[in-house]
Amino acid sequence: MKCCCMITMVELINWDDIKKKEARGLDDYDLGEVQDLNEQFVETKRGVVDKDKFFLPRDKVVKFDGNKVWFSVTKDEAKAYKRG
Repeated sequence: MKCCCMITMVELINWDDIKKKEARGLDDYDLGEVQDLNEQFVETKRGVVDKDKFFLPRDKVVKFDGNKVWFSVTKDEAKAYKRG
């Protein structure tokens, strides 16, 4: 039996566990897959041919459900964090 629990307190996240997980913004906006992270940012990559990279502040993470990392970022706000 698989158990799943929602973690909503960011300080409880084991940050290494979010690598290679889906990243979503508000309204289920696709931010790609988590590639890397450091003390300040979470790097995500979206797309196969046209690849978009996002460098999202860690303090924008609102929850991690074991499969997806959720950010408090709208589609328009995500543009400010987009690189290449």
